[in-house]
Amino acid sequence: DGIRDPHWDRVRGDVYKRQVATQSKRKREIMTLEEVRKKTIDSLSLKDTTANPAPLGLLGFGLTTVLLNFHNAGFYELNTMILAMGIFYGGLAQIIAGMMEWKKNNTFGTTAFTSYGLFWLSLVALILLPSLGLGTATSKPAMAAYFFMWGLFTFVMFLATLRLNRALQFVFLSLTILFLLLAARDYLGSATIGTLAGYEGIICGLSAVYTGLAQVLNEVYKKVVAPLGPMY
Repeated sequence: DGIRDPHWDRVRGDVYKRQVATQSKRKREIMTLEEVRKKTIDSLSLKDTTANPAPLGLLGFGLTTVLLNFHNAGFYELNTMILAMGIFYGGLAQIIAGMMEWKKNNTFGTTAFTSYGLFWLSLVALILLPSLGLGTATSKPAMAAYFFMWGLFTFVMFLATLRLNRALQFVFLSLTILFLLLAARDYLGSATIGTLAGYEGIICGLSAVYTGLAQVLNEVYKKVVAPLGPMY
């Protein structure tokens, strides 16, 4: 009984080797499956099926700008229609568009629409807060500084449009000029510059309306109906 059988030793050795080989094979298969899974996840891209928010933002900005600058050009008084447009369409609609652009990973759209939406809300606040007894009226030099800083911001945003399309370039360049004219009006106290700013602002607003509606028409008809002048 104490004598070991060489035959059974070889059998046990062969079984052990097969077990080790089987375990090694399973580990390789598991590693291969893990690699395939990782490569599949890395190469997987989700298709963006959300709508383009840019037309909403551009139209919110454009229509409100046109209506305000009809006032600046002298066609009618500053009234609640302008303030309501500034709060809801120029303000909230643009902020919503900016949040949607963030979802699309569009830094330019997020920055532009959110900023100008808050611009409109701040402008309405500057007009309404003193009448509600929540602060003193803003002086003309302070308003000049306000418009100048928005003009500076808009000019830098204009530089970014040089990589986008001609329509946006016109919108942002004309808006830069509008802000600087408004700053000059308040700093110099010139009614003539204010009227000029009004007409220039109407052109700026209409260009934004065109750019927004062009994107809607081009998408609906699936062809270029209204050109935007893309940069190649």
